[in-house]
Amino acid sequence: MGITVKPMKRAPHPSYLTVTDWNERISLLRDMLSPCTVCPLMCGADRFSGKGKCGAGASLRIASTTLHTGEEPPISGKRGSGTIFLSGCPLTCGFCQNYPISQYNNGRDITVPELARTMISLQSRGAHNINFVSPTHFTPQIVEAVKRAAGLGLRIPIVYNSGGYERVEVLKILDGIVDIYLPDMKYFEDDAALHYSGAPRYGKINRAAVQEMYRQVGDLVMDGEIAQRGLIVRHLVLPGGIADTRRVLESIAAVSPSITISLMSQYFPAYKAVGIPELNRKLTKEEYAEAADALASCGLENGWLQPL
Repeated sequence: MGITVKPMKRAPHPSYLTVTDWNERISLLRDMLSPCTVCPLMCGADRFSGKGKCGAGASLRIASTTLHTGEEPPISGKRGSGTIFLSGCPLTCGFCQNYPISQYNNGRDITVPELARTMISLQSRGAHNINFVSPTHFTPQIVEAVKRAAGLGLRIPIVYNSGGYERVEVLKILDGIVDIYLPDMKYFEDDAALHYSGAPRYGKINRAAVQEMYRQVGDLVMDGEIAQRGLIVRHLVLPGGIADTRRVLESIAAVSPSITISLMSQYFPAYKAVGIPELNRKLTKEEYAEAADALASCGLENGWLQPL
């Protein structure tokens, strides 16, 4: 299963926004930090004096920056994706493979100007894009940093790589700033999402978020082998059908059968999953084959399967 290459189009880019656009968007997002309504948890914390449920205050915190070659092919390319891993997360997935970063908040604090310079450094090292991993809870600070970086000469695409638990109201502010959305669709059912990831109403919120992302950026647009704009949806197949994979894929196809899908088989018991009987094993060949069959039967046209 491969992607269909669409003609290159010039897409809106952060450097094209006016000063007024930037200032209005940054002001709207900063106001959401106290009481905090940045993510769907809407915990109401004053992040200027404390931390939200995501574990974050007002200061940016990052775990690492790297030229990452392990993303989907149009994101990593040959030179790597300029990946910035952010600390903390609104989700509390019991099987998170990056739990030292997402759950234990490992990392270091960084200022907005430092983050802007980091983006420029990654661009100068040949990165195909700037890839923010788990950006949701730091969206206000990231947008301010992207504005600064655009003023310093940032010209490569911005990738918003998230767990897919997003407020549509916040995503609308990102319209014209984010070039490529790379969200998860983890579950279909809200009950499973609450039980395993601490995410109330995840299914409904996630589907609305993905629909808004697709409205903004549409199908994947390539320049040669590298993505310049568009939506890629990731789905990690979980043991025992916990994620309700078929209905997740059907919900994607209902938005558009041309959305690009990354159907992942890489699940293994990590973090708390080792103590959760139904999650304390890898996928079977039969489980992933069933997911691949569901993908084909849903009429989805583009994407990747992953070796088990």
